Amino acid sequence: MDENGNVFINEAGAKGFNPGLIVLLVVGGLLLIFLVGNYLLFSYAQKTLPPRKKKPVSKKKMKRERLKQGVAPPGE
Repeated sequence: MDENGNVFINEAGAKGFNPGLIVLLVVGGLLLIFLVGNYLLFSYAQKTLPPRKKKPVSKKKMKRERLKQGVAPPGE
């Protein structure tokens, strides 16, 4: 208090970081690391892994596709 009875509020300029800001930076950093890591793993897998094998097409489906294209199946 001063001599007139007024209370001074002492606001320190260097009070440190806001805890909410610290949490936001940590969560944002972890999310960024996660996304960049996923991208790097995905690009590495695209280069190194062989392409996936397709499921074998059944004879019934092959026959139906040939009929749609107008090619008569042999023996009919």
